[in-house]
Amino acid sequence: MVINVYEAKTHLSKLLDRVAEGEELVLGKAGKPMARLVPYREARQPRKPGRLAGKIWIAPDFRETPEDIIAAFEGDFDNEDWE
Repeated sequence: MVINVYEAKTHLSKLLDRVAEGEELVLGKAGKPMARLVPYREARQPRKPGRLAGKIWIAPDFRETPEDIIAAFEGDFDNEDWE
């Protein structure tokens, strides 16, 4: 739906309320789309690799998965460890 520029000028406050709620509106002239009115979002700060270095601990056996856990994922519930 294209909102005419005249209507947009007349109801700008109401349109801004709709946009603030997350709606995106298309503004146009003579029925032809000219611009999009979208919610404002703060620019995100770029990610900085290594920010958590020294703050996270990973167990030495992290990559070793016990056989009973593997069996459970594979649907082998007859494994005696589950009894």
